[in-house]
Amino acid sequence: MKILGLIPARGGSKGVPGKNIKSLGGKPLLAYTAETALGSKYIAKTILSTDDSDIASTGKMLGLEVPFMRPAELAMDQTPTLPVIIHALEYYREMGEDFDAVCLLQATSPFRASGILDMAIEKFKNSKADSLVSVLEVPDHYNPHWTFFEEGSGYLQIATGEKELITRRQALPKAYFRDGSIYLTKASVILNGSLYGEKMSFLKNDPAFYINIDTQEDWIKAENWLRENQDKL
Repeated sequence: MKILGLIPARGGSKGVPGKNIKSLGGKPLLAYTAETALGSKYIAKTILSTDDSDIASTGKMLGLEVPFMRPAELAMDQTPTLPVIIHALEYYREMGEDFDAVCLLQATSPFRASGILDMAIEKFKNSKADSLVSVLEVPDHYNPHWTFFEEGSGYLQIATGEKELITRRQALPKAYFRDGSIYLTKASVILNGSLYGEKMSFLKNDPAFYINIDTQEDWIKAENWLRENQDKL
């Protein structure tokens, strides 16, 4: 399976200005994800998709390929991820190169346990899934069977649509949420307009590494995490 590693990192961040190349623990934020991707034995090529020349220069310094600058219309605040990936695949297709799958790695989830990426890829390759995502378990009190939507009439309904609550914690089915660390998807599924397809596999991640940087408060959490866990990377 020929896998394209893709790290999206646009300029213009508002929550943490310049965060993708801002120094965290003595190196650019982007470096943590670049090192993970470049250390994989399964990823054929790892590229950076950016619209920002400073981010592009930093990416090249870190060993990432920057084959193109991302068009401005794909670097807006509300731009979804899917068209960014499609743009990269179509670029290489025009160059005469195809990939079987894409591994999307977000720089804003910088910390990953050693070997976790290749574990995810191995599971994906050995499955019949259209995609695989890294996940963390949802705490019981946030389980969909114990959460509610507000009806228009002002009453609550169980989020799952069921009429009766599951009363015992032990009877709750396991629930997971995407932690944003790893996304793997077949290229054919992406080019057909989906990031997940019909069959989605998963890899349970280590919650000790979970940091998603969107705000200044998140950045401070990341700095604190590094001070306490540098030896884990």
